[in-house]
Amino acid sequence: MATTIGFLGCGKMAQALARGFVRSGVVKPADIIGSDLFEPARKALRDEIGAAVTTSNLEVCQKASVLILAVKPQSIGTLLQEIASAVNDKHLIVSIVTGISTSKLSELLGAERRIVRVMPNTPCLVGEAASGIAAGAKATKQDAELVEKLFQSVGVAHRVSEPLLDAVTGLSGSGPAYIYQVIEAMSDGGVKAGLARDVATALAAQTVLGAAKMVLETGIHPGALKDMVTSPAGTTIAGLAILEQRAVRSAFIDAVDAASRRARELGG
Repeated sequence: MATTIGFLGCGKMAQALARGFVRSGVVKPADIIGSDLFEPARKALRDEIGAAVTTSNLEVCQKASVLILAVKPQSIGTLLQEIASAVNDKHLIVSIVTGISTSKLSELLGAERRIVRVMPNTPCLVGEAASGIAAGAKATKQDAELVEKLFQSVGVAHRVSEPLLDAVTGLSGSGPAYIYQVIEAMSDGGVKAGLARDVATALAAQTVLGAAKMVLETGIHPGALKDMVTSPAGTTIAGLAILEQRAVRSAFIDAVDAASRRARELGG
């Protein structure tokens, strides 16, 4: 891919994406440049990935053809005002900023700008990201395909209509944190039952991984897979009964909904 990737913001997500792009071989470290005022973030991108770094957002705009906006929603207005005059027809703008629509981005960057929004998640670091992609009004078919290729190189990517990106944020964007809590809690349960902590955590994490692969690779509904494990009067139904009593499913539904609503609020 003869493309230079410029990260405007070198935080954790930018670092994870850069590592993932390089690990997959879709770009080389020399094809990446990132800007950030925070020295440790620049250092991580430079020392751990081999990318070029700078404190100048304008320098990134000069050297990169694909600009990935990777700052907090609260900082996006200042960033766009700074780079607006430096962005031109050669640039493809890829925003991973939570809640900020392509129309809002166009207001400051120009109505003709090619913009694609993506909501990835941090497992891109290990090649298992779940990303939602929505192309803006002026983005071309080739733009969308390029972004899809980039993000499929670090996991799976699904195209959705832009209004649904808030739902993607609440589900897969924030979702890893939910599952980390599940793994931690299951590990605690194993320790309570007598297992060593390292064994309990390894078993819990592998159980989540294996269950996820069963869903993805068999195509069987999760409820049916659950029933396949649940014997009459057995151990699994005893555990599931506790989860139902504690309204665990409702808690997860409400968590995704709350995170989705917060994404919309940040966009406002």
